[in-house]
Amino acid sequence: VQLVESGGGLVQAGGSLRLSCVASGRTFSSYAMGWFRQAPGKEREFVACITRSGGVLSYADSVKGRFTISRDNAKNTVYLQMNSLKPEDTAVYYCAADWTDVVPPRMKVKDYDYWGQGTQVTVSS
Repeated sequence: VQLVESGGGLVQAGGSLRLSCVASGRTFSSYAMGWFRQAPGKEREFVACITRSGGVLSYADSVKGRFTISRDNAKNTVYLQMNSLKPEDTAVYYCAADWTDVVPPRMKVKDYDYWGQGTQVTVSS
């Protein structure tokens, strides 16, 4: 599976961005999907994840109520809608695919099998 993110950019605090991640191949619906982020000098951290069917979602406490993960299996795409952005949301955002579809979906970096190249999100104050 190859993953390609897009939609990052520079936005003012309080603004919104929508990230997209398109997967190659015909097995996208077989994977749970996650979004992670990594700020300079920090470890990669969990942001949100979604099961194969899209029926179960999980969020990091830091983004709960502001970010929404969704997927369209017909388009091989997972999204991350980010509202009320804060400067501390500045990071490179990565999507990832997890072959193991459990409930709730997994939230650790080591559990994900495939990764995109990342897209930069910068939030100015």
